Amino acid sequence: MIKLLIVDDEPLVQIGIKSMLKWEEMGIEVCKTAMNGEQALKMIEEYSPEIVITDIRMPIMNGLELAKACRDTYGSIPLFIFLTSYEEFQLIKEAMTYEAVDYLIKLELTAQSLKDAVDRALERLSNIQAVNAYRDSGRPLLQNYFDKFFMRLLHGLFESEDQYLLQAKDLKLDLSEHCYCAALCGISENSQKDMDYSQRMNLFSSSMQMTWDIVKKHMAAYLLSLDMKHFVLIFHLPQLEDFSLDQCRQILLNAGDMVKNYFGVTLFAGIGVPIEYPLRLCESYQEARQAFSQAQGNSPVAVFSQENDTSLKNAFNISVFKNELTKAFDEFDTDSLYKILTEIIELFRSHPMRFLQALDGACNILYLSLSMLPDGEENMTSIFSSYNDGYLSLYRFTSMDQIIEWLTVLRDGLCSLLHTKRRTYKAHVITNVQKYINNHIRERLSLNEVAGVFGLSPNYLSVLFKKHCQIGFSEYITQAKISQAKALLLEQDLKVYEIAEQLGFESSFYFSKVFKKVEGISPREFLQQNTVQPEDNHKDNF
Repeated sequence: MIKLLIVDDEPLVQIGIKSMLKWEEMGIEVCKTAMNGEQALKMIEEYSPEIVITDIRMPIMNGLELAKACRDTYGSIPLFIFLTSYEEFQLIKEAMTYEAVDYLIKLELTAQSLKDAVDRALERLSNIQAVNAYRDSGRPLLQNYFDKFFMRLLHGLFESEDQYLLQAKDLKLDLSEHCYCAALCGISENSQKDMDYSQRMNLFSSSMQMTWDIVKKHMAAYLLSLDMKHFVLIFHLPQLEDFSLDQCRQILLNAGDMVKNYFGVTLFAGIGVPIEYPLRLCESYQEARQAFSQAQGNSPVAVFSQENDTSLKNAFNISVFKNELTKAFDEFDTDSLYKILTEIIELFRSHPMRFLQALDGACNILYLSLSMLPDGEENMTSIFSSYNDGYLSLYRFTSMDQIIEWLTVLRDGLCSLLHTKRRTYKAHVITNVQKYINNHIRERLSLNEVAGVFGLSPNYLSVLFKKHCQIGFSEYITQAKISQAKALLLEQDLKVYEIAEQLGFESSFYFSKVFKKVEGISPREFLQQNTVQPEDNHKDNF
């Protein structure tokens, strides 16, 4: 069961919260209660609760200090729901920077409002646990893999429909709906220049999370973070006729009002036209980008209109470089990456009046770099450490020369970084591929399929695998399957044909042939050699 800790210096509040809901029916155990943050911190260390409901105003250590200590020590879990008797904006804002699930006023607390907050906590906990499970399964880190998938989808970068389907299947994404629509969103905050990196990240993450929470109450949507100012919402519905652009716009306006009230930031958004097949999302995203450029103070959410279509004259068509650019990122090819980015820089240099197109192009290259590189956010921050605003300085530029300088720093920094870490990154890819194979060992695996899952070319994966493992890709799979077969023979009462079927062999005859080739003996002979016979056991007793 999920463990819940209640922290409040008023015993009556503790009792009230414990009795307000039927916790066991929700799969929750109230493991302990605490009177202050210091006491709660010791209980969190001992009991590891997944959810903490805490008052903000408490003696010794308040709820905000407790949340900060937990974030610094334990990361994203436990999740926090805050209680207070004071409806103060600053407290709300600070609470949300610690990724609080909700903020509840004690005098207004009801069973339903508490249940709604706990339900949101359970949903977020499920998402976090899915990320952790995905990481442990041997695939690339879920969020990075998820981001890469949707970046490819939004920019039309999939090499084939098969590659798209393989990656969607492996991510367990249900893309069977018949209506999709992209919305590009941005957060504007005048006081950001006075914030450090951590404060900016918290503000953006909290604003984005709140927007998504509000949107999901009305319409299903996927979320993709682009950088610390922009994110994309991908709405999806069963039928095209169910989709309303006006409804979508109103949802984002309502979310913007809430984000403004809580965090003092402005949400801008551009919405593309809905399409009926996910591989065409790049069209809706291009339109969303165009609409986003028209969003302004008195109309913060703009919807793309054919009447205002200027053929995306201010958009940069990155698809011209898509094959070479994605391949360079995927294969950590610094020579190709340097060449491509130099071509783009020279293209911009030769068209000094096309500032808006250059800015759009630089933004999209930034998004690709953040999503397609391991530790993208950390690496991009390092590359632009000499800039006051880091890589976000891009958004205050007003001239082509500034963009060219920024892209040059990006190019040189990326190439230096990849050259230094190329061996580590490649080894990391192979480790993930090996873990993926081991976790899918009961399936029929092919080089093309696994390469497609990881967004690599089959030839590149084959060469890389052989170089790092001193064994061919197919041979590794064969050995891994036979290793699993040996375990099944010894640990489970299964027949040879059942094991062959479980491990994806076309027949028990072929399985036995492969087994003998690897082990030098048949499966039956292996079982006989490694099984204690009754008479042998009887002899051992004398």
